[in-house]
Amino acid sequence: MHLIALERVPSSDRGGQEKNLLEICRDLVNRGHKVTLLYEREGNSLDQYREFCESVWHVDAYGFDRRRPKTVLQFFRNVAGMGKIPVYKDSIVFSNTCHTVTFGYALSRFRRLPFVCYFQTPFSSDLNRQNQFALAHTDRYIAVSHQTKQTWVEFGLPDSKIEVVHNGTDLRQFKSPQDFLATRQQWGISEHAKVVSYAGRIDPEKGIEYLIKAVALLATQEPDIKLMIAGRPVVHINAVKGTECEDKGMNYQRSLEQLAKDLGIGDRVQFVGHLSDPASLYQISDVSVLPSIWAEPFGRSIIESLACGTPVVASRAGGIPEILTGELAANLVPARDEKALAKRLSEIIHWRETDPGLGQRCSDHVVNHFSLESMISGVEKTLLSAAKT
Repeated sequence: MHLIALERVPSSDRGGQEKNLLEICRDLVNRGHKVTLLYEREGNSLDQYREFCESVWHVDAYGFDRRRPKTVLQFFRNVAGMGKIPVYKDSIVFSNTCHTVTFGYALSRFRRLPFVCYFQTPFSSDLNRQNQFALAHTDRYIAVSHQTKQTWVEFGLPDSKIEVVHNGTDLRQFKSPQDFLATRQQWGISEHAKVVSYAGRIDPEKGIEYLIKAVALLATQEPDIKLMIAGRPVVHINAVKGTECEDKGMNYQRSLEQLAKDLGIGDRVQFVGHLSDPASLYQISDVSVLPSIWAEPFGRSIIESLACGTPVVASRAGGIPEILTGELAANLVPARDEKALAKRLSEIIHWRETDPGLGQRCSDHVVNHFSLESMISGVEKTLLSAAKT
């Protein structure tokens, strides 16, 4: 199989969508397939793609503005320019996000190839007409959760064409620490501290303010509690102009820092910035939290933390309940409810003393349900099926 993958920004800094595509492409190549990458803007993962891709191509823009004829002309010139990409009898076009589907659809029809779109976000009403048309004419779809699939079925896509493949994580990277206390010492954290962590985008839809409020409530009974927040303020992109705006993300982080000070826990909350490898953060934590207030499609940070033997408390939203199942479902709390979050954190934060086997059960849960190998196999199966049509 030859995959022509469309990515907006190949970067490890942006979030789970970009990380998923990199892992999928790399592991498909390891399984004997070929990959060609198309990208719109350079990111820090581009060199990694160049190491294993058959070729890498730059696209000026994946979309166009109907009100600006020059952008329409440039769009079709871009599609025609992709006529130089070598294709094979088993080539397939693969959009990593619904925001590249107009280009993906046009390219697939121009080169007479099957077209698959990867749904890592729920349906959004702000999709323009071009994207909606392209999605309606896509051959197959892959969704990261049943809940995400349902939103697209409600949009009008056929249920039978959407396969659900849950995210997986690399168990070689995310695993329990060999020496918990030594790992904490590397971070300069006391063995007696109770560490709550968050890893992900610094973005309003993640509901981080509710986590800060919950920790403030918990601090009255846990004098050694510490909250560590890892991530970079989200960079918003104008889909038409292709420009980036950092103001919204930076303003949100500043508001979080001020909230912690206003609640009297400024000295207990640490923003550690972006971590290219957050495994050690999960390993030193007693609990990690994903307090999302939107329909979180899946939540890679959940399975990463669990794989490291650290339990997760998360919002009962989106696809998260598909991850925290069995005994772990007790760690689901209502979104936007800092009191419920604080209560559950207080009940579980001492698990190392009260239930020391919990860490291993968390790891086993990921091994049994969310390994990277199972994810790649699911994606590969759907792509191969589409390539034969």
